[in-house]
Amino acid sequence: TKVLALYSPAKVNLFLRILKRRPDGYHDLASVLQTIDLMDGITLRIDHPDFYDSFSCSDVSLPMDGANLVQRALELFRARSQRAFSAQIHLEKRIPVQAGLGGGSGNAATVLWGLNRLHGDPIPWRLPLEWAAELGSDVPFFLSHGTALAEGRGECLRDLPEIAPGRPVTIVKPEQGLCTAHVYAALELSRCAAVSTADCLDRIQRGEGAGGINDLERAAFRVFPELEDVKTELLACGFQHVLLSGSGSAFFCLGDAEDPCIDGCEVFQARFVQRTAMDWYRPSEVNLHALV
Repeated sequence: TKVLALYSPAKVNLFLRILKRRPDGYHDLASVLQTIDLMDGITLRIDHPDFYDSFSCSDVSLPMDGANLVQRALELFRARSQRAFSAQIHLEKRIPVQAGLGGGSGNAATVLWGLNRLHGDPIPWRLPLEWAAELGSDVPFFLSHGTALAEGRGECLRDLPEIAPGRPVTIVKPEQGLCTAHVYAALELSRCAAVSTADCLDRIQRGEGAGGINDLERAAFRVFPELEDVKTELLACGFQHVLLSGSGSAFFCLGDAEDPCIDGCEVFQARFVQRTAMDWYRPSEVNLHALV
């Protein structure tokens, strides 16, 4: 029996441009993604192949079958690596769902990395990166070092230098979540901002911390009109940047401001984090106590 306990990070989109609809139904996009230490916990145990797999989760509302990305990542690793083993996985859920924070995608990437580590890292890193794209557009990003430009439908990645390591970020998640498919269905490409990817990258590299654009934000407001009121309240708190992450419904906020207290919203304090080539993500020292 071998056991490994890992943190599974969330992400924010420092900008998100939707460029065009593809013939396969997906959209070409450009986005800078950044991992943060709002984290789930995943405990992996591998054993003799004669034993049964098991999967447990602290959030009983999550699906426990093949619809869950943790289960799918396990099955994919076993099939692609051609290794016989049983696995027991427990997921301690802290990242809110339907938030645009990539919690499920991060879980899948964490399982792929962790299973490879438990087997002694026999699989070259580029292969799990290719496998990850089969699980979802955001999954490969979590196998980067934590800051990357994503293009294509999200699976084409270019590592970027660290952006403000340890920078504090406030996450505000309304009680109502958003379905990604519903937000994309409400997207009007003709009304997306005429701002180039290079301009968005330049704003980030100048130290502004965010590219200021999320082309899905207006669509999310159409699906969930009260979301626009939440953004207005957050800006009134004094944050320098308030932007929807992914397809929402969570906002990330940068800059010094009053602690937001908005009816029907959860607030999380986090920081930008990275990982090294041979290690997985860990929380910042500031937030470590919150995850124990």
